[in-house]
Amino acid sequence: MRIPLRSIADTLCRFKSGELERGRGNFFRRLELCRSVATIKGNVFLGYGGEPLTKSIQVQIVDALRLGERSRASSLLLDFGNGNQSLKANDFVYILNYCARSPDPLFVMETWRLMEEKEIDLNNTCYLLMVRALCRGGYLEEACKFMKFLRENHGTYPLLPVYNCFLGACAKMKSIIHANQCLDLMELQRVGKNEITYSVLLKIAVWQQDLSAAREIWEDYIKHYSLNIISLRRFIWSFIRLKDLKSAYETLQHMVALAISGKHFVSRTDEGRLYSSRLDIPIPSKSELRSQNVQSGENEQSVAFKFDTDSSNIERSKSISATVGMLNNYKNLPVMEVLRLSINDVLHACAQTRAYGLAEQLMMLVGLFLYHKLLMQNLGLQPSSHTYDGFVRAIIQRRGFGAGLEMLKVMEERNLKPHDSTLAALSVQCSKALELDLAEALLEQVCECPYPYPFNAFLEACDNMSKLINQFSSFFFSFFPIGHLILELAFKASPVTNMLQKPLLKDQPKRALRILAKMRQLELQPDIRTYELLFSMFGNVNAPYEEGNRLSHVDSRKRINAIEMDMAKNGVQHSHLSMKNLLKALGAEGMTIELLQYLHVAENLFCHTNTKLGAPIYNVVLHSLVEANESHMAIQIFKKMTSSGFQPNATTYNIMVDCCSYIKCFKSGCALVSMMVRHGFYPETKTYTALMKILLEYENFDEALSLMDQASLEGHQLDVLMYNTILKKASEKARIDIIEFIIERMHQDKVQPDPVTCNYVFSAYVDGGFHNTAMEALQVLSMWMISYEDMTLEEKKIEFEKDFVSSEDLQAESKILQVFKDYDEHLAAALLNLRWCAILGFPVSWSPNQSQWATRLSTNYDSTRTVL
Repeated sequence: MRIPLRSIADTLCRFKSGELERGRGNFFRRLELCRSVATIKGNVFLGYGGEPLTKSIQVQIVDALRLGERSRASSLLLDFGNGNQSLKANDFVYILNYCARSPDPLFVMETWRLMEEKEIDLNNTCYLLMVRALCRGGYLEEACKFMKFLRENHGTYPLLPVYNCFLGACAKMKSIIHANQCLDLMELQRVGKNEITYSVLLKIAVWQQDLSAAREIWEDYIKHYSLNIISLRRFIWSFIRLKDLKSAYETLQHMVALAISGKHFVSRTDEGRLYSSRLDIPIPSKSELRSQNVQSGENEQSVAFKFDTDSSNIERSKSISATVGMLNNYKNLPVMEVLRLSINDVLHACAQTRAYGLAEQLMMLVGLFLYHKLLMQNLGLQPSSHTYDGFVRAIIQRRGFGAGLEMLKVMEERNLKPHDSTLAALSVQCSKALELDLAEALLEQVCECPYPYPFNAFLEACDNMSKLINQFSSFFFSFFPIGHLILELAFKASPVTNMLQKPLLKDQPKRALRILAKMRQLELQPDIRTYELLFSMFGNVNAPYEEGNRLSHVDSRKRINAIEMDMAKNGVQHSHLSMKNLLKALGAEGMTIELLQYLHVAENLFCHTNTKLGAPIYNVVLHSLVEANESHMAIQIFKKMTSSGFQPNATTYNIMVDCCSYIKCFKSGCALVSMMVRHGFYPETKTYTALMKILLEYENFDEALSLMDQASLEGHQLDVLMYNTILKKASEKARIDIIEFIIERMHQDKVQPDPVTCNYVFSAYVDGGFHNTAMEALQVLSMWMISYEDMTLEEKKIEFEKDFVSSEDLQAESKILQVFKDYDEHLAAALLNLRWCAILGFPVSWSPNQSQWATRLSTNYDSTRTVL
């Protein structure tokens, strides 16, 4: 609680209200002031003068204040003032110095009142200490009135250190009004600025996030001062926090050029603190600096130091070599520490703002650029773990985690331990690349992490890998059309079955559990993103490999309850995504009762938080019910949703049209499409596909094909899913004529087949006893999966035939599956189909359009179209 300064009120009673005008205009426009010819040093010598007797009494007073005995201290002060000895201002310095450090503004003003009564004139030291005590105590208004009172009633004008002290307090307390008042007084007295003043003004500019003010301060500084290493560091610090990396980088160039010239004037105190040893005398810079890159001036820099991003590598190397030779002379001087700290600051700013190009320019500047063998220690800069932290975090966004791992090796060679932030950033990049072994190893080395983002990135990678594995499993066991023949022959001849045991298909949930244990070891609290990923990974047990059963349902309930209990323990509420993932997991397990229960929970939860549940969550529930063949329940939920005021979206209508295929009601499907149009959603390709499914349930191929023609006429891009919908029913009903017609139409419409297409076509021919035709069709479709263009196929033949299709290497399948891991599943499926055809003794042709089967389909297309 702030204590009222009664003594100030008593002493300053002569003040008139409103006498001191509030700051006029923007404080930063005070920079264009006339400077006095001479300025004084910001730090003053605080000697404790006076006779031994007065010094003894001062010590007693201070001891009483330290013990909290204010009454005794006041009594001693009064006796001290009423003594027989003649007192001067220096006799109070020890007391005032203690009050300034404590701070104790009340006792300062009590002391000043005594000095006023005894007509003891203040000296500069006492003046400074009194103002400092008031400022540190938070009494800016009183300090300002105090200075004005002394000026008007005693003719005592504060010197620059007093103003600097006051401005520093304004910056600390973020009081722009008092800063303006101080600058008004400085302007009135025509007091100039020294380097401490500029430092304080920069702090205020940074606090106000006023970049233009910081640039004006820079312009004013270089107008009156030549460059100084310590001041340049302050400007770099300011530009970084104002997110002006270009100015920070250019100022850093000035600093390096100054270091090269040898005019750095940096020393170290006994306590190890760095300071400028140059006399604080305003000597304007002779060279034009402004905001341009550093050039050599007449007397300012002896070496030109400029890097142009368009210059050749040879020129860069020469510049760096010249720089190395000169800076080697200053390896052990304090200037190198200042330079390294500034480089670190700029590097970390590059990492935070993702200014990768600027980071690389900076590393060229210091010789740590990856294309050069020169490293920072060659410049005498001795790169620290902090330096590498900024550089690694800046470059891995563009160059990938490989460049970061290379820097880790360099750090290991120099016995430098990487920061936790370095390991975490690298782990995130490895997680994004699905390099989970590396990502996990890096996270295991982390000792402290203030936020869960790196761990969430790893969990997300585990979730993505699990989905990739699920996709692979479906792709491997369901999409491949060769069936039992491939399983019996090709699997015995190759190590494909062993792939299921390799790192690509490791149990990702186990990884996730290890990382969760690491988070608990670090006492790192999960956030909502953590729980969103946990519901996605652990919500279901059996899906998608097999349908849920009672045992898997019990396990799923336990997992969901455990996650929700942990959420409650950490005070984390469900988000839309976490609830969506939970409902999706229940739907995948076929737990319809729990699915509906949690839907009601979600409705109540988001109703209480005044948040709409939204169509996406309802869509998850509706889709799960339709997939579980609970069509009537889905219809009830849809009706409840619309009657409650929730607006369905296009996806909702498409799900419900698809639901009509399960109840075999084309009329209801058309009614839904009509409702969809009334609400502003036009039918999409998937809408027509859902309607076609209803017609195909009645084996009405003619109407389904007519609907496909209508979709094409309305400008919809027909996709492979629509064609596969017809192929599936045609394969089940052994309608080879329709299958061949659809395949040729896909060929003419340039819609590439997928593994499902191959499966339906191959199965139909095999079931009909046409085995040779089945293998020929499989090869053609596999080629078309790669490309329809003959020239492209010739290029792919050169690239893939020797190493993949015809290779005798037992690891050929492993290489193909790596293609799948790179998210090109169609190419992987095509290559595996072609390889297994070759293994079974069928010649592989890379000219599918010359196939007899493809030629027959093209020839019969028009006649088949007429019949259909």
